[in-house]
Amino acid sequence: MILHAVERGEGAPVALLHGLYGQANNFATVQRRLAERHRVIALDMRNHGASPHVSSMSYPAMAEDVLETLRHMGALPCALVGHSMGGKVAMMAALAAPAAASRLLVADIAPVAYDHAEFHARYIAAMRAVDLHPGLTRAEADAALAEAVPDKATRAFLLLNLRPGAAPSWRLNLDAIAEAMPALAGWPEPEEGPYPGPTLFLAGGRSDYIRPEYRPAMRALFPAMRLVTLRDAGHWVHADDPEGFLGVAETFLG
Repeated sequence: MILHAVERGEGAPVALLHGLYGQANNFATVQRRLAERHRVIALDMRNHGASPHVSSMSYPAMAEDVLETLRHMGALPCALVGHSMGGKVAMMAALAAPAAASRLLVADIAPVAYDHAEFHARYIAAMRAVDLHPGLTRAEADAALAEAVPDKATRAFLLLNLRPGAAPSWRLNLDAIAEAMPALAGWPEPEEGPYPGPTLFLAGGRSDYIRPEYRPAMRALFPAMRLVTLRDAGHWVHADDPEGFLGVAETFLG
């Protein structure tokens, strides 16, 4: 599958892979800065943004989407930078095709299964329940989500996927994401590996997504890994501490 791509800059290629409910433009600030030295390609994952919406969704399939798209663009080998779900996709792609990944930066996620399916199911149910009537405003949709998604910042992030107006719609394939949620929260046993290339795990200091007990699994699959923590960032490390994220990423990417 060829994914929708937003490309900036010239030089050694870097691919940016967003997390669940995200889009390529979530990395806009990061992309602009990295594009001063690199060819930076931000992708919409399948069932997100302007990429194709299909019924199936798994990490091996999404990894193959990324590799096929970058191959089509003549951008392999490529450094892979992924956040959360995108980090799992990046890890799976590097394990499946080590020669295609020049290096790997994984933001606040580990190669383990998480117990997150339940609260994501609430988010998806709330978005599905929004009445997409003609003329729907973002404020109306925000109010409709408020009970199920009490955090204002999280609602604002989800609502980036809403097309309001005369024929409102979601940029997400909510049905496919709901069906795949157990797999997305999980982590399949890779058929290949380990990945020998340079690998950086970047954790948020206020996040619990990368725990000490996960490090053996991280090192088993990525033996050349290093771990850096941004003390004041939560799970959305690139949004919570953009300068810290960029400082680490620029150094790692060379």
